[in-house]
Amino acid sequence: MLILAILVWGFLVGWLAWLIVRGGSFRDVRWPQAVAAGLIGSFVGGLGASLLSGDGLALRPSGLIGSVLGAIVVLLIWGAVQGRRAR
Repeated sequence: MLILAILVWGFLVGWLAWLIVRGGSFRDVRWPQAVAAGLIGSFVGGLGASLLSGDGLALRPSGLIGSVLGAIVVLLIWGAVQGRRAR
């Protein structure tokens, strides 16, 4: 059950980050990339924000906001890497 919750959270965070970074509609989202960015960003950003704010590993607002910010950073880096490969 925990794995399903993690996947759903990664889906939501990735989708929100995709809308912030790239804009567009629900149909314009590249779902594999959005979910991967959501999972990676949630792990890195959420964990980092929780530890920096002193919340530890508990589920707190700082970790939730950090998840979205982490996913945004992952999408921006991913876009920059893809842009260099296209050249």
